[in-house]
Amino acid sequence: MKFAIIKERKNPPDRRVVFSPSKLVEAKKQFSDAVFKVESSDIRVFPDKAYREAGFEVLENVDDCDVLIGVKEVPIDALIPNKKYFFFSHTIKKQPYNRKLLQAILKNNIELYDHETIVSEKGFRLIGFGRYAGIVGAYNGFRAWGLKYNSWNLPKAGPLPNQAALIKELNGLELPNIKILLTGSGKVSNGSKEMLDAINIKSVSVENYLNNTFDEPVYCKIDVLDYNKRLDGTEVNDVFDFFNHPEKYESNFMRFAKVTDYYIAGHFYGDGAPYLYTRNDVKSSDFNIKVVADISCDVDGPVATTLRASTIADPIYGYDPQTESEVNYKNENAITVMAVDNLPCELPQDASEGFGDMFLKHVIPAFFNHDKDGILKRAKITENGKLTSNFSYLEDYVKGIE
Repeated sequence: MKFAIIKERKNPPDRRVVFSPSKLVEAKKQFSDAVFKVESSDIRVFPDKAYREAGFEVLENVDDCDVLIGVKEVPIDALIPNKKYFFFSHTIKKQPYNRKLLQAILKNNIELYDHETIVSEKGFRLIGFGRYAGIVGAYNGFRAWGLKYNSWNLPKAGPLPNQAALIKELNGLELPNIKILLTGSGKVSNGSKEMLDAINIKSVSVENYLNNTFDEPVYCKIDVLDYNKRLDGTEVNDVFDFFNHPEKYESNFMRFAKVTDYYIAGHFYGDGAPYLYTRNDVKSSDFNIKVVADISCDVDGPVATTLRASTIADPIYGYDPQTESEVNYKNENAITVMAVDNLPCELPQDASEGFGDMFLKHVIPAFFNHDKDGILKRAKITENGKLTSNFSYLEDYVKGIE
């Protein structure tokens, strides 16, 4: 079987890749029957030369390959009919802007596997860039703080080579005695936690965080049962009660907002769950948060200060609580918001290495073990010009019926 690492063609350019040269060498050692080719690219974080030196063909045309592996959406005019494709298609939530892409995939008899649909038997995602979003998001939040208060001037993450360089920059700061709140329990929040731990910020319990002051910066990592409570007052310890019955809960986040200076939003927000804080909450004199790094970036959603996704080029804006509108983040009354929705792009080398680890562990073996764990079967969105049964809910979306 022939696999191709394809060129990223979406704008703005994305320098990430599924397999670095070293990871591709590892894949070839594990699966000697596989042929790996690389489509030439002038934007990839690893240059063509590095792949050639690792022993791989770098070509302008990879039409003879069976499986084409990329990161972002492939433009419609670049799709090759009758192939298997892996990339983030951004179609499974019926995103209107990619309807034509899914229609073209079906028309061209392409077998589509979305990185988001590569899940375990229990439905947990097996690969993704979440950890790297958490790493860069935490860094960008500190950068935003420095710019807001003229305390320091951190360089942007993108030009720095790796996570170690980000940590080195943060370790050079004289942090004030701020309280930092981190929400979430998955790869995103764990990535942010890595950064906080790496710069030796003390982790404290919920009780200490809420009730004590400190003579050093501290952080508290909380999950859904910490910032939500049952409407009937019942004390619960089972997070699945919340996941299964979100309508029976209300937000209890304001007790944290009252004592937090810098908030890192690294949680997953499920439909029907209470908002963490609303625009009215932000108007309250009890709302103390000054900087929000919203890595989850659900626009106009559970983190009310996130009016829009920001960009790598222009990552920070201000939110005026009284007018509920965007203002200059330097404004005295503004809450400073960092809400970039493609943060892993700023750490392309580390993100690519980590993604390749997961892809090699979970996906490539499925092509050689008859998909014994059902990885490919669960992930396959289209086959023979039709949606698979797992994704038949997209039928109306494909037809343009809302």
